[in-house]
Amino acid sequence: MFSVIFPGQGSQLVGMGKDLHDKYSLVQNLFKEADITLGFSLSNLILNGPKEELDLTENTQPAIFLLSYSIFKLAKDEFGIDLNKAKFFAGHSLGEYSALASAGALSFSDSLKILKIRGKAMQSSVPKGLGGMVAVLGSEIKVIENIIKENKDKYECFIANDNSDGQIVLSGKTLDLDQIMIDLKSKNIKNIKLPVSAPFHCKLMNKATTVMSEEISKLKFDEPRNRLISNVTGKEIVNSEELKNLLIKQIESRVRWRESVLFMINKGVNQFIEIGPGKVLSGLIKRIDKNIKVSAINTEEDIKLININE
Repeated sequence: MFSVIFPGQGSQLVGMGKDLHDKYSLVQNLFKEADITLGFSLSNLILNGPKEELDLTENTQPAIFLLSYSIFKLAKDEFGIDLNKAKFFAGHSLGEYSALASAGALSFSDSLKILKIRGKAMQSSVPKGLGGMVAVLGSEIKVIENIIKENKDKYECFIANDNSDGQIVLSGKTLDLDQIMIDLKSKNIKNIKLPVSAPFHCKLMNKATTVMSEEISKLKFDEPRNRLISNVTGKEIVNSEELKNLLIKQIESRVRWRESVLFMINKGVNQFIEIGPGKVLSGLIKRIDKNIKVSAINTEEDIKLININE
């Protein structure tokens, strides 16, 4: 039994998908449609850069979505691999929109447009340089929760991502993060400041939530062909009304990726297929359960090697 998963921000790379774009008209057509939908050449940015522009959240989000969706469609339409036979679809943060579109719950063009808006809103929620994120390595969620709780009068930090055993990401204002990094170091807990320009997935994103609440209410959601897992709850999404509410909540909520993966494994999933640039999620899943079969699909060769456990 398998699940299909879609990566989030941080997996982008200038030139990603170039081989597939050069060879397959299906991919070329999707890239062209994206350019028309967004009113600028996202395809040129993906294929040629510059990196600084691709790394802007408002561009990164639709870019990763476009490549993930293109690979998904290519596997299905050109290679005849029906990934919709998956038990669940799940995505990490913006990857949730790749999951929605691939499951037929949200149109390709609406997904692109809402991710451009989402990226812009998240970036402008906190002035550049005033907030950020820190990766905490080799510790446990309970330990970090306790440190935050015990020092709430000293600083305000938030768990943004519970990615896997030993990988947690914190969000907060820059000065607060500097303080918690000192405390973590004193306890011999490894931590690294991430190269992001805003504190995602915490209450400092409240301006973005207001924007997304309005924008998501305008979208038309169809019944998904696949069961979807929510980042916010780490569980299955029940209906389209709950889906809308969870997408709005997702902006300020912890990404419960570890819990999502464990939920799927407990429901009988023994294989994960990651669709999109990079191999980040595959690495995280191996940390959660090293016995699970994982494969990252981002080249023609990867697609040909897909072997599904039904």
